[in-house]
Formats: sequence, structure tokens, C-alpha cells
Amino acid sequence: MNNGLTVIHHQDDNTQLCVLNLLYKVGSKDENPNKTGFAHLFEHLMFGGSINIPEFDTPLQFAGGENNAFTSNDITNYYLSVPASNIETGYWLESDRMLSLDFSQKSLDVQKGVVIEEFKERYLNQPYGDLWLHILPLAYHKHPYNWPTIGKEISHIENANLEDVKDFFKNFYAPNNAVLVVAGNISLDKTKELCDKWFGEIPAQNIQKPVYEIEPKQEEPRRKTIESDVPANLILKAYHMGGRLDKNYYAMDLLSDIIGSGKASTLYDVLVKEKSLFSEIDAYISGDAEPGLFMIEGKLLPQVSLEDAENAIREVISDLMKSGISEIELKKVQNKTETNIRFGDVNILNRAMKLAYAEYLGDIELVNKEIDLYLEIDIEYMKEEISKTLQESNCSTIIYKASNNDNK
Repeated sequence: MNNGLTVIHHQDDNTQLCVLNLLYKVGSKDENPNKTGFAHLFEHLMFGGSINIPEFDTPLQFAGGENNAFTSNDITNYYLSVPASNIETGYWLESDRMLSLDFSQKSLDVQKGVVIEEFKERYLNQPYGDLWLHILPLAYHKHPYNWPTIGKEISHIENANLEDVKDFFKNFYAPNNAVLVVAGNISLDKTKELCDKWFGEIPAQNIQKPVYEIEPKQEEPRRKTIESDVPANLILKAYHMGGRLDKNYYAMDLLSDIIGSGKASTLYDVLVKEKSLFSEIDAYISGDAEPGLFMIEGKLLPQVSLEDAENAIREVISDLMKSGISEIELKKVQNKTETNIRFGDVNILNRAMKLAYAEYLGDIELVNKEIDLYLEIDIEYMKEEISKTLQESNCSTIIYKASNNDNK
């Protein structure tokens, strides 16, 4: 559109629903390092009322719709679905809060309180909740992935004032910093008509994106030990890996399922069932747009030493580097991944989200190429990437000691 809003139309006459997915190109990586947590705070503020609509949810519920949102390191994503005949209600709601929020001290105080309680509940007051507050700054020394979406510390949210949030809104919540996907039982002509009517006159803004450094290659192991009142000792090992458009991303995503997903996985089979060192152990990826982390996380059984447990993880990795994975293992996880993608694509909302994210990444065709990108990974490439990625020099390790555990 003339104001810079990117609009993607995806028609599906087989559903009676219509979806609006509005992706704003702002995540925690775009925040001021001294004022973190703002992207997540805005996820809450955006439901607190806009200039002409005091309450977001009620009109949508009257129209038979539902909505939600999420914040990541890279984006903030808002989505709603309604019966197709009521889609204009969705346009009205989304366009009005893009135009201007109802900035009031009362609304800000309420949402700050909600976020602060969430910070305490999820990150401070539950066992291992502060793990991300430790591993991210250990793994990232330059890149702004070094704090979680909730923020570095509660004080950043506590000290947020009206001017701060107004500036953040004006800089990031603008049509020229957003991708709107209109999907479902709606024609292209109707989509254009409603986009012009509801979004066409919202002015573009002078978006000021922060400049940040690319994380340099990690050349030596990093470690940090924490001691707290938790049920069991825990080890978390985080390895730098490729971003969403890197071939390494797809190899490491598949590997995380092979060695760490479920009771048939390598880590579980060797370290839980065979050697009885861990009560549970998993492997997963952070899934970021830019280079992220491949992580192995496990809770130790009582009386197992941290040294023995970590050495056992290293032995599994060493075996992987030497032998790689089998053709059968790879094909099995590729088939499972393809099935999950195809099953997810049945849902119109999932398709809308994927279209928005692919556009954000700069390659709208990613939605059609995703399965092939997983299937083209072969065992030779996988072995090469295991050896490159799972080096100890590329690893940041958190040793989380249980203060009531004598075997440390």
C-alpha cells in the first residue's frame, strides 16, 4: 500500500472463516539495551484499548471471533479469526490500534503490573525459571539476543514511562513496519477494498531500526555455575547454530528431534534408560530468524555427579561426530517433519502466520519450499554439521546446582 503496509491475500473458499494476521517487525532484539521488555509490554498494551475502541476483545467476541498474540526475539504477531461475513470488524479493530493506542497512565500501570507479575512467576519464582536470564548473556556477548523477551530485569519495566511507550509505538507500530495477511473465505477485490478503507489513511512513520553487531564466532568454551533451591542438579549446553534461512538450521532442527525428542531419542535411550544418569533430557533449538542456539538440557538423578553427567553428554556427541546418524533415523524424522508441516497447513491461521513470517524473512516462497529444505538434508551433510556445530569451543554451559543436593 502507499503507506508502506505489506498486504498478502490468501483465498480459501473451503473455510467459513477469515483470518487477519498482523506481524510487526519488532521484537526484543530491537529494544534499547537499557530499556528491555518493551516489545512484550506492547503485546499487552495493544489489548488495552485504542483511540476509538475502549476495549478490544468485546466487539470481536460479539462478532464470533477470537484473537491472541505473541512476542519473539524478532517479531510481535497479532492474529484474529472471525466468520468470514464479519471480517470487517477485525479490520476496524486492528486498524484502530495501529492508528493510535489509548495512552493513559492507568492503562500503562495496569499492563506493567501484569508483565511484572509474569516476570516474577515465570522467571524468578519457579525452579530453573531464571535459566534464560543466565544462558543468553553467556552465549551472546554482542548480539541483542542476549536477553529474553520478558526483558533483562524487572526494573526496565518498572521504570517505563508514558513518553517511553509513546516513542516505542511511534517508531515501530506503523504500517511501513508491518505485514498484514488476509486469509480465508474472502476475495482479492474485497480484501483490497477493506484494506484501503481501514488502513489506507494511516500515515507511515520514520522507522529507526537499531544498529547492532553480528555475534562473533565463539572460539572457546564458556561456563557459569548457579546454585539455588531447586529439586535437582541441571545441565544446559547451548551451541551456536544457523539462522532461519541457513541450511544448518534445518539440519540442527532435525538433529534435535533425533537425539532429544521423546523416549526413543538417542539422549534418552543412552543417558536415561541405559546409564541412569538423568531423570529427563531433551534437545531443542531456539528457532530464531538470525543465528540461534541448539540446546541440550537435562536434570540429573540424585547421587549422580555433575562431572560424570556432563562427560556422558560429551561422549554421546563424540559418537555422533564419529558415526553420524543412520539413513533410517534421518528418513524417519524427515517423514515426521513433513507430516507435521502438512497437517499444520490444514489450519488457515497457521498458513496466515507462515506467510507473514516468510515475508518478514524476505522470502515469501519459503512457505512452499520448507518441506524440501528439510528433505534435502542428507546424512553426509548432517555429519559435517554435527562436527562443526557441536564443538565444545562453540558451547556455553550452565551448571545449575541444587543447594540441597550434597552430590555436587
